[in-house]
Amino acid sequence: MAESMKGLHRTHRCTEVSNANIGEKVTVMGWVQKRRNLGSLIFIDLRDRSGILQLVFDEPKVGSEGFAKAGTLRSEFVIAVTGTVQKRAAAVNESLKTGDIEVIAEDIRVLSESETPPFPIEENSQTKEELRLRYRYLDLRRPDIQKNIMMKSKVSMLLRKFMEKEGFLEIETPMLTKSTPEGARDYLVPSRVHPGSFYALPQSPQLFKQLLMCSGYDRYFQIARCFRDEDLRADRQPEFTQADMELSFVDVDDVIEVNERLLQYVFKEAIGIDVQLPIQRMTWQEAMDRFGSDKPDTRFGMELVNVSDVVKGCGFGVFTGALENGGSVRGINAKGQGSMPRKKIDKLVEFAKGYGAKGLAYLAVNEDGTYKSSFAKFMTEEELKALVEKMEGQPGDLLLFAADKNKVVWDVLGALRLEIGRELGLMDKNKYNFLWVTEFPLLEWSDEENRFMAMHHPFTMPMEEDWDKIDSDPGAVRAKAYDIVLNGTEMGGGSVRIHQDDIQEKMFEVLGFTKERAHEQFGFLLDAFKYGVPPHAGLAYGLDRMVMLMLQCDSIRDVIAFPKVKDASCLMTEAPNVVDEKQLEELCIKVDVPEEVE
Repeated sequence: MAESMKGLHRTHRCTEVSNANIGEKVTVMGWVQKRRNLGSLIFIDLRDRSGILQLVFDEPKVGSEGFAKAGTLRSEFVIAVTGTVQKRAAAVNESLKTGDIEVIAEDIRVLSESETPPFPIEENSQTKEELRLRYRYLDLRRPDIQKNIMMKSKVSMLLRKFMEKEGFLEIETPMLTKSTPEGARDYLVPSRVHPGSFYALPQSPQLFKQLLMCSGYDRYFQIARCFRDEDLRADRQPEFTQADMELSFVDVDDVIEVNERLLQYVFKEAIGIDVQLPIQRMTWQEAMDRFGSDKPDTRFGMELVNVSDVVKGCGFGVFTGALENGGSVRGINAKGQGSMPRKKIDKLVEFAKGYGAKGLAYLAVNEDGTYKSSFAKFMTEEELKALVEKMEGQPGDLLLFAADKNKVVWDVLGALRLEIGRELGLMDKNKYNFLWVTEFPLLEWSDEENRFMAMHHPFTMPMEEDWDKIDSDPGAVRAKAYDIVLNGTEMGGGSVRIHQDDIQEKMFEVLGFTKERAHEQFGFLLDAFKYGVPPHAGLAYGLDRMVMLMLQCDSIRDVIAFPKVKDASCLMTEAPNVVDEKQLEELCIKVDVPEEVE
């Protein structure tokens, strides 16, 4: 039966007890990790969020009642123990922070009993994630998960400390906002007071932080909850946390400069990593041409090579056809992989098809300098030699080529490069390669919408030198946008914002908005811009993603206390779920779920 806390006061967490406390009386509380009964002595490993401490129960010291209680303890019982700290009588446990001391128990209270958990509470659990997430409150007891959650708390504190020192004000923005569908899907919240009307949960505080710049607050910061109703991936969640900022009277370099110092400070204080400044910058175009990605992993080479000029007159129709359709032919060199079995190459071809390729051309340079290729019969010896030279191919190398529209070629080879890099172990886990990707296209064409869409959002400032192309060649206009990338993952991004009426109106026009529709969706912002708006810019980090990268976790779920799974549901609470008919009536909502969805 559970006992009360009356008269008890915890003096230390488990690993706060140290050699300095030898001879002192302490009271510790936590969960039973393990019990070892040796007959005359009972050893208990006590666990709390700080770690593990060994307790020793000796009947003459703890009394017959206390010794009997200790004998009934099982995994995950919650106990409070008072005793004296001493040097370990047995061998030191080097793997524990408290491995050279123990507490000789003098009193014990069982604060709560526990059923047998559905899985062991241990680091690097092999239990299926689905089961662990169903019992997330138990999974969160695991020391490795607790370290992750505590690191996220530490990073949040460090961010606040830095931002305060730099003159940023932490200001909250609303959670119930107006739906602005020019982006990811909104989560909608029905209003009871305004029947038939809906709030939207914020995808980001974007419009409100721009309004704060209009209001003269100069430097804004917020650790903000955001919501996007989109498909999940390993580093995505329907609700997530942004470390969000906006600054007035700045341009690109000003935002990058303060954020470089922020990253240097946080990574050093949190995990002891020295971030070398300035961080390398690369334009979007260079990133795509060299790595096939706007978030390149620069820890290894295997860069893309454009061979269009070499193959333009060859007899291989796949290459020449792609060039005639305005595309390109590019390749990567998998060094030393020329002897890769055909079966494995076929797997790479299938992998490439998953990214839009119709196929994949390959050429292996044999050790004797001859070639084994899927297309050699269509090209002359001179053409093949020129191609291999362009690719810097050496005996033993495997050259892989994609031919299609640029976007497809970039997607295919960019993904293939990462896949081969993973297989060959080319990504050094001890490296933290930061990169700024700059000068993104302002607009991207959507076949689905049959119009240009903003690559970031409609308030992103175009580069002044490209603005004269906005009518003649909108796709060629670059934006004053920038992403911070770490080891091939986008950690954050932002842009300089439009603050001139004429540019903003033109931007809406290019995006296919009428003046009426622009005002319908963004009228409150456009009205505010009539009253003197400073030049301003901002950036937001995915905080969960930042901590995931710091700790080299496989999934963003490992750094979120109560995450959702891939279908955006919570296995523990069974959300989302149906609600009472009465609740729907109050909201004037009638649910009509199609049979096939049911």
